[in-house]
Amino acid sequence: MGEPLVVAVLGLGEAGSAIAADLVGLGVRVRGYDPIPERSVAGLERVGSELEAVRGARVILSVNWARVALEVARTVAPALGPGQLFADLNTAAPALKRSLAAVLAPSGALFADVALMSPVPGKGLRTPALVSGPGAARFVETIGALGMPVEPVGPEAGAAAARKLVRSVFFKGMAAAVGEALEAARRLGFEQETKQNIAETLAAADAHLVDRLVEGSRRHARRRREEMAAAAEMLKALGITPHMAQATEAWLAALLEQSQQRPAE
Repeated sequence: MGEPLVVAVLGLGEAGSAIAADLVGLGVRVRGYDPIPERSVAGLERVGSELEAVRGARVILSVNWARVALEVARTVAPALGPGQLFADLNTAAPALKRSLAAVLAPSGALFADVALMSPVPGKGLRTPALVSGPGAARFVETIGALGMPVEPVGPEAGAAAARKLVRSVFFKGMAAAVGEALEAARRLGFEQETKQNIAETLAAADAHLVDRLVEGSRRHARRRREEMAAAAEMLKALGITPHMAQATEAWLAALLEQSQQRPAE
């Protein structure tokens, strides 16, 4: 029998605590560190520093914030060695994930870029994820085997992050557009009607609709740009800052400019 699995969780916020709690529930020995003393998880071995947490841990899960991810990696790198896996679960740009891999490479530890693809609360270890980087296979073998539904997407650090952020452009952008439209509809007195229309459109969505949206925007960029300028003016009159309407108008203007620069066939 091999040595028992020891997992270090760096960051015991909402996501880190949920994942750590599930690991503890599976009988995994979990060490945790968070700079906020009040954060902890029942059954977790709370330690006083990142270095103390990672020493001897087979897997390190960095679950804090992108803005501190590089600092954390630099702090623990001297204590890491071959046979260890450092997985960064923070939502960050691909370039930052590549920087993390570069910082950790001299230690001999494997780096995994992990993108959590849905909110962690309520799912914990069962949160769907993508993983890439030199340590992708090891992450699947260890954390995937414990119950995380994880899909490897390549050997390059940043590949998982890129897929998540592209998806975020759509989902978060859609949420903002829906919110802006519903606020305008509420002030105009037909919020429920608009909500129902949006719901029906989303329910009927398929790949053909996606193609029509993109191609239609290119073909009718001039008219749709004018339409969104009118929408922005209406929102202003309602006292709403037209963030999404103006952004859409600008995007359509860029499409129109591209079409005018394209050589005639």
